[in-house]
Amino acid sequence: MKLPIKRPSRDVYSWDPFDEIRRMQEYMEQLSRAFPALETGCRSETLSPLTDVVEEDDKVIVTTDLPGIDKENVELSQRDNVLVISAGKGKEEETEKEGYLRKERSFMRYYREIPLPEGATEEGATAQLKNGVLTVTLPKTKSVTGKRIQIE
Repeated sequence: MKLPIKRPSRDVYSWDPFDEIRRMQEYMEQLSRAFPALETGCRSETLSPLTDVVEEDDKVIVTTDLPGIDKENVELSQRDNVLVISAGKGKEEETEKEGYLRKERSFMRYYREIPLPEGATEEGATAQLKNGVLTVTLPKTKSVTGKRIQIE
């Protein structure tokens, strides 16, 4: 593993900040290769699941992939015309062999905020999770058409 080397100061006009970022990324990759145990010990990820939104005349259908998630671990809410999907699953693995005990934990989280078209409401909404695919159907309220105001 190469350690960072202090470089002599450079001319300000030839300094590239992205060069510094690239060097830092390379250094972090070297660290992760030198210490692979850091990657596997305790992992936590937040993923943004793939989502389709279909707007029909009287409803909005949101379909989201949530592989391996049980319906008890899914939270749905709507605020400010945004559908919020939050789900998670955890796994704990323990191995006990001669002279040592190994425990590993991982937690995966799905989180997505989906802007909804005007008129979509949570009243009367339905949700179904089947084979790792979440389908949320939100009814649309009838939009009030504007009336023309006459000027006197």
